[in-house]
Amino acid sequence: MTPYDNTADAADAADALLIARERVRRLEQLTSRREAVAVQLDEVGTLLGDLEEQLAKEERDVSRLEGGGFAAFLAGLTGSREERLVRERAEAQAVRQRLDGQRNRLEWLNADRAAVDEGLAGLGPAREEYDALLEREERRLVASGDTRGRELAEVGHRLADTRADLVEHQEAHRAGVDALHGVGEVLRCLGSARGASTWDMLAGGGGLADMMEHGHLRNADEAAWHAQQLLDTFSRELVDIGVTVTPKLPKVDTRWFADMFFDNIITDAIKHRRITDTGAAVADVAEWVRRTVNGLDLRLEELARQRDTLAARREEIIVTG
Repeated sequence: MTPYDNTADAADAADALLIARERVRRLEQLTSRREAVAVQLDEVGTLLGDLEEQLAKEERDVSRLEGGGFAAFLAGLTGSREERLVRERAEAQAVRQRLDGQRNRLEWLNADRAAVDEGLAGLGPAREEYDALLEREERRLVASGDTRGRELAEVGHRLADTRADLVEHQEAHRAGVDALHGVGEVLRCLGSARGASTWDMLAGGGGLADMMEHGHLRNADEAAWHAQQLLDTFSRELVDIGVTVTPKLPKVDTRWFADMFFDNIITDAIKHRRITDTGAAVADVAEWVRRTVNGLDLRLEELARQRDTLAARREEIIVTG
C-alpha cells in the first residue's frame, strides 16, 4: 500500500503541498528582497566614498582659511576671508550631514539584509522539499492510470526534453560568446596592424612602422590560433543542437613577417591590402558568430518560456490532482 491509497492520505498530501508551496513563495520573495538590498548597499557604498572625498576637500578648504596661510592671506586682501570661511564651513557641514544620513542608511540596510538572511535560513531547503513532494505526488498520479496521470506523464516527458534542450543551447551560447570575444581580439590586432600599415604607406613610417606592424601581425597570428580553437568548440556545441558548421578563420600569411624586412621587394601597398583583406574576412566570421549567438538568445528565451509553461502545468495537475 502506498502512502496515498486512501482519501485521508491524499488530503494530507494536498495540505503538505500547499504548505510547501507557501514556503517556496516566501523563499522567492525574500530572495528578490535580498537582491534589491544588495543593489542599495552597493549604491550607498559608492555614495559614502564620494561624500567622504568631498568632505575631506571641504575640510581642507576650511583649514586653509582658518590657518592663516596663503589662501587666508589672499582672502583677507579682498576683504572676503570671513565671508568665505562662513560659506566653506556651511558647505562642509552640509556634506557632513549627507554623509551621516548615508551612514545611517547603511546601518538600516545592513539590518534589513540581516533580517532577510535570517528569514532565508529559517526556510532552509524549501525549494528542494517542495520539488520532492511534487515528484512523489506525480508518481502517484501517473501510477493511478487516470487521465490526469496520463497528461502528467506527457507533460513530464516534454518538460524533461525542454530542460535538456535549454542546457544544450546555454552551453552553445556560452561557447559562441567566447568565440566572439576571441575573433574580436583578432580584429583588434589586425586593426592596429592596419593603422601602422597606413602610417607606413602614407607618412613613410620606415623601420619603426615596420616594427609596429610586425608586432601587431604577430599578435594577430597568436590570437587567430586561439580564436580558431574557440570556434571549433562552438561548432561542436552547435552539433548538439542539430547545427553542423565548420567556421574557419583565414590563414595568417606568414610572408607578412618577411615583408617587414624586405620593403624593397614587397611594396607597402601590397602589405596593406593583405591586412585589409584578411581583416574583412575575419569580420565576416565575427558577423556570422554574432548572428548565430543572437539567434541562440532568441531560442533560449523561447525554451525558457516553454519550460516555465510546462512546469506550471505540471504543478497545476499535481496540486489539483
